[in-house]
Amino acid sequence: QVHLVESGGGLVQPGGSLRLSCVASGTKLNVYHTAWHRQVPGRQRELVARINIGTTTDYATSVQGRFTISRDNDKNTIYLQMDNLKPEDTAIYYCNIYRSTYGNYWGQGTHVTVSS
Repeated sequence: QVHLVESGGGLVQPGGSLRLSCVASGTKLNVYHTAWHRQVPGRQRELVARINIGTTTDYATSVQGRFTISRDNDKNTIYLQMDNLKPEDTAIYYCNIYRSTYGNYWGQGTHVTVSS
């Protein structure tokens, strides 16, 4: 059974940094495309960043230049480095792995709050 566990969320002041991690178990990460999404309660979940099997990356305009997605297939882990955080980055962040052949899986989410 595929299981994703996020960590690294918390409270940070504007301008600060956080690094989110997502560890996959029950599968090998190297066969999946991977992504981070976020959701504010009452609003739609939105794509933040993604990195495919070939390590090509793509970012939402709102985080371009501030966030960096990466993956370590040997550790079965996806990362999201978030710098220069803003209050509007406050959300629940979810990791996601997907590929039509193997399925689409989500973590349980980690809370990020940016506030002074």
